[in-house]
Amino acid sequence: MNQMLTKRKKLKLESDSGWGYAFIAVALIAFSLFTAYPVINAFIISLQEYRPLGSTYVGLENFVNSFSDELFWKALKNTLVYTLLTVPFNILLSFLVAILIMPFKKRTQTIFKAVYYLPAVASGVSLAVVWLWIFDPLKSGIANQVVGFFGISNQNWLGSSATAMFSLVLMSWLSSHGTAIIIYLAALLSIDNSYYEAADIDGATFLQKLRFIVIPFLKPTTLFLLVTGAIGSFQVFQNAYLMTGGGPDHATTMVGLLIFNNAFTYFEFGEAAAQSLLLAAVIALISFVQFKILGKDIEY
Repeated sequence: MNQMLTKRKKLKLESDSGWGYAFIAVALIAFSLFTAYPVINAFIISLQEYRPLGSTYVGLENFVNSFSDELFWKALKNTLVYTLLTVPFNILLSFLVAILIMPFKKRTQTIFKAVYYLPAVASGVSLAVVWLWIFDPLKSGIANQVVGFFGISNQNWLGSSATAMFSLVLMSWLSSHGTAIIIYLAALLSIDNSYYEAADIDGATFLQKLRFIVIPFLKPTTLFLLVTGAIGSFQVFQNAYLMTGGGPDHATTMVGLLIFNNAFTYFEFGEAAAQSLLLAAVIALISFVQFKILGKDIEY
């Protein structure tokens, strides 16, 4: 009898394990098809002068060409400047908005979250069309109407090297921050009220609560938003492609746009694959530095 029960338990465990492996297999197949295979294939293509009908092995020539290409370094510099100007400001703005929404009741919070998240639902192309209208170089453009109040003449916002990058940065500042606001609100709501009550008993001010309670507790959330924001910013493509096409004089050419042009405009797939791997290495290095500096005292 005992042997039969043991056998049944063993069969049940084997059955449960089978279902577990089946569920894991789905994720592994998806990862293999959509992540691992493209990365391995990109590495293989980066070592070739790729042609659809007969590629030639060239070793590290595509990487050497990328390192000696001034445009690649300029695109990398443009992307770095764009990241430094947008990511910290966007995180700070999302944090301040979340702090302002926090005191409201749940229903009001939901309304604000929906309003701030709404632009994220809209098509990126539609938003770009709106921003093209805002940055219209004629007097009818909203940006020119605003600066006109201060006696400044019409600006060719997207057509001048002096203002093109600033225009893309401004577009990022004023675009949707709904996701970051929702994440910050969830983190704020997870802080135990007993900390605030203890601070009230000690006579702490709002700024003291912010400094000694809120900011330390939100450090993991801030690190997460910083890392994901930097990764997204280094991969920026859509805004530069739709708004300026990388011009004028490559003032807004980002690495993502350069890779796209090399692959689908000049059909240099090998060099594009090499540059995409170099971009991945840069992103990995920056993420490592962020975790090393900011993740020291964070427990997960």
